[in-house]
Amino acid sequence: MTRGDHAVSIFSEGYNCAQSVLFAFSDDLGIAGNTALKISSGFGGGIGRMQEVCGAVTCGIMVIGARYGRGEGDDRSASVIIYAKTRELMCRFAERHGSCCCSTLLNGCELMIDEGRKSYSDNGFFSKVCTPCVRSVIEILEHILLL
Repeated sequence: MTRGDHAVSIFSEGYNCAQSVLFAFSDDLGIAGNTALKISSGFGGGIGRMQEVCGAVTCGIMVIGARYGRGEGDDRSASVIIYAKTRELMCRFAERHGSCCCSTLLNGCELMIDEGRKSYSDNGFFSKVCTPCVRSVIEILEHILLL
């Protein structure tokens, strides 16, 4: 099973887009799967269903940070690398999907209200929009991380 298939499988089990991305990379990052699921759980739906930056993209940035981010004792050059790789993820994602904004990706469907969640389901956004977004983040990350 590819990492993308694994992420989509987790997403299909009911975990959110953010969780599926971080979980798919948890072994590579040395993070327990359950810890990855917990850490990323608030980022789904564009961060707490506020429909800001797509949760899959947000946790993609977490994956980049875990691999290349600036930690204790690191000099500022790590920031240059992480910002460049973050921009690459976001730009490549936006090229594929038109935006990194969850609200735009879901055509204004409001996830914080019952009617919006019903519209999400009725319009098949899970399979038409969100699943391809999860898969795209995984593919872009594999290129960025050279995995």
